[in-house]
Amino acid sequence: MNEQRAARSVEAVFREDRSRLLALLAARFGDLDLAEETASEAIEAALQRWPIDGVPDKPLAWLLTTARRKAIDRIRRDRTYAQRLAELQVESDRAVVPAAGPGFDDIPDERLQLFFTCCHPALSPEARTALTLRFLAGLTTAEVARAFLVPTATMAQRIVRAKSKIRSTRIPFRVPGPDELPARLPSVLRVVYLVFTEGYAASSGTDLLRPDLADEAIRLARILHQLLPREREVTGLLALLLLTDARRAARTDAAGNQVLLDEQDRALWDTGLIAEGQRLLVPALTGPGVGPYAVQAAIAALHDEAGDFETTDWPQIVALYDVLLELEPSPLVALNRAVAIAMCDGYEAGLTLLDDLTESGQLPGYHLLPAARADLLRRLGRTTEAAAAYRAALALADAGNEPERATLARRLAELTGGS
Repeated sequence: MNEQRAARSVEAVFREDRSRLLALLAARFGDLDLAEETASEAIEAALQRWPIDGVPDKPLAWLLTTARRKAIDRIRRDRTYAQRLAELQVESDRAVVPAAGPGFDDIPDERLQLFFTCCHPALSPEARTALTLRFLAGLTTAEVARAFLVPTATMAQRIVRAKSKIRSTRIPFRVPGPDELPARLPSVLRVVYLVFTEGYAASSGTDLLRPDLADEAIRLARILHQLLPREREVTGLLALLLLTDARRAARTDAAGNQVLLDEQDRALWDTGLIAEGQRLLVPALTGPGVGPYAVQAAIAALHDEAGDFETTDWPQIVALYDVLLELEPSPLVALNRAVAIAMCDGYEAGLTLLDDLTESGQLPGYHLLPAARADLLRRLGRTTEAAAAYRAALALADAGNEPERATLARRLAELTGGS
């Protein structure tokens, strides 16, 4: 029983505090490889000692102390490590983590440093996302590979190269100063948003949703909000994720088929997440210089507040998309705005904007553009044109997820009688 209790304790600590343990070790020694290896060795030591000695009062403190001792032993034995860490000027450039013991809970949370290290602009966007999922979300390399739809070996090499670049370019484990933060924070938020987006609508596969990734993105956003509570765009991002994820249970039926917004059972929406997102939205929108995540969260809140699709406050949503288009001009925002205008000013008005967007060639290969056109054409009774647009969307969605393709195919069959 002691062994089982010890194993459960280690699992619980490592699941909840793995990213903090890694961040503390990385900040202390400046090396992700060393942090990861010694954290694993500390876990092994815990599995051996805790059944005999009992689970310590502060398990994370015990793991940190053990891992640090093992790291120091490794450095003493291995000249390569010693030279590498000396070159990084660990002692002078990084704050020394105090020893575990009284006051351990007062140690600053080093995860913020790890966020900015993993999302450094010197790294590629793919590497930033991979490192964040690996070291802050706690996904295994195989799980990160599945998220990117690449072989595990390919992802392992990608992570190795990213860690190597952190070492070779001397990327520091630190939080940017006040002058740097505005330029660096969007990169961190973008990674969390991209993780959520993949969880919200998987880029491929048999399932519409990837709840594991959506949950991890929300967890990461909560950590960021805890660490940077006064950053309004951090608050706005968390609000956006909560207000959007609140509809998760209604977005698929019992068979896993996609259920579009106008057909969803709103009684299945999570009122707790909606209420939390609405509370966060107030400070995110208060004051000058509202950011794009806060504006998107306000749009999500209007959808969540509506009793049904028809009574949604479409004029206000259009106004918010106008603001978003100024803050973050992009063809995707223009697409969503066109759909909102269709619901506000009539299908023809929205279709004209979608046709202009199609002719501009700004969204080549994006299946949701012809899908949106098809839906408006269907609503207008222009059956032949709608069927052609659905076929175009299906052709572009060939590599997309199966539930989205099934929805397009169903709409096409309804128009053509299955022919």
